[in-house]
Amino acid sequence: MSMETQHIIMLLLLVIGLLAGLSSGFPVAFVLGGAALMVAGIGMLFGNFDPSFLEAFPNRIFGTINNTTLMAVPLFVFMGIMLEKSRIAENLLEAIASLFGRIRGGLVVAVIIVGAILAASTGIVGATVVAMGLISLPTMLRHGYDPKLASGAICASGTLGQIIPPSLILVLLGDQLGNAYQQAQLKLGNYSPDTVSVGDLFVGAIIPGLGLVVLYLIYVLWVAWREPLRAPALKEIKKRSLLELCGAIIPALGLILAVLGSILFGIATPTEAAAVGAVGAMVFALIGKQLTWGKFREVSKETAKVSGMVFAILIGAALFSLVFRGYGGDDLVHHLLSNVPGGKWGALFVVMLVMFLLGFVIDFIEIVFVVVPIVTPVLFTMGVDPVWLGVVMAVNLQTSFLTPPFGFALFYLRGVAPPEVKTMDIYRGVIPFIVLQLIMLLAVIIWPELATWLPKYING
Repeated sequence: MSMETQHIIMLLLLVIGLLAGLSSGFPVAFVLGGAALMVAGIGMLFGNFDPSFLEAFPNRIFGTINNTTLMAVPLFVFMGIMLEKSRIAENLLEAIASLFGRIRGGLVVAVIIVGAILAASTGIVGATVVAMGLISLPTMLRHGYDPKLASGAICASGTLGQIIPPSLILVLLGDQLGNAYQQAQLKLGNYSPDTVSVGDLFVGAIIPGLGLVVLYLIYVLWVAWREPLRAPALKEIKKRSLLELCGAIIPALGLILAVLGSILFGIATPTEAAAVGAVGAMVFALIGKQLTWGKFREVSKETAKVSGMVFAILIGAALFSLVFRGYGGDDLVHHLLSNVPGGKWGALFVVMLVMFLLGFVIDFIEIVFVVVPIVTPVLFTMGVDPVWLGVVMAVNLQTSFLTPPFGFALFYLRGVAPPEVKTMDIYRGVIPFIVLQLIMLLAVIIWPELATWLPKYING
């Protein structure tokens, strides 16, 4: 048996071990590292794995610790959880609902607008879907809204945190794409490669993200006009003074301006802007008299848990990728994608399909850390724009998170939805929004300028 055949067998064993570990429900970080170490150990016993690949692992961990871009992760997570726990999201939804409740479909319009605002100020999908499900779904059902339309709008608006910056997935994607793009440029002989920053990805995602919000709003208003009984106007609604409205809306808009504005105008890096957002969320919670020592401890614990999970997965994925490369997996992927019919577009289709299907069973963090470093260098050598690719990947994963029967957003809502909302209502409710997602994904693929024009304009 040739060495190449042995390597292919070991790579298959590595993938099978990973899938078996994931299906067992064992923590993903330990599955990634454990499967890699076991297959590397077997390879060393049979003499077909070079242990020097594992010697690079401490450097990978040291590089992760010194990565200033990834420092934005715990800061953005803290900001999002603080907004959720301090009732800023709840006050915002009630204020927007009082503005639009008198028109047909007004509550759904409020849900989508608030979902977009929360996405632009937290970037955490699970927290947004759960918060909107707890706050708005009972209210919409009580006023006679169709459960399918209501649940579909909540799931769709909750996943806007995947694409509207400052999104956690864009932070992680920006870091991985930047590294992969530099590797690809060096491989092509460019020894002074261009850099791709998280800020570029943030700016590139603005137009597609806002485009999705517009498509959602057009759809729900069209449904309310065609079928008024599915989304009736509210007969009675609590009036709010201008001061109350400003008090509810200004904190979230202020955070958006502080975080995104500082990045867009070049005042701060994404990491510095994340620190501003974290402090800003604390200040607004303090002003609203919602910040107590107990709540601060609760937010800090949740932030530590989520951040610990992210970095544990990153370390496990680093070990997995080293073993994968040790068996020549990157060369095999390059060979397979280079020989897909259709050239660049064929390879891109295969990558997007794999990521879409993986989005059913594993979280975006694992996909970004495991799949992206393996496949993107090949796409970059084919001439794919890194910012455009990052936006397409983000929209693709967002669509995956909405798609029945395994979409994560559907599980989040199912966990907090009232018993009268059936699972099939949620599944059927998201289908129109999935179609809108696919329309936006197709639009970004056909017109790459939707993702690339604004970064080029801002960068001069």
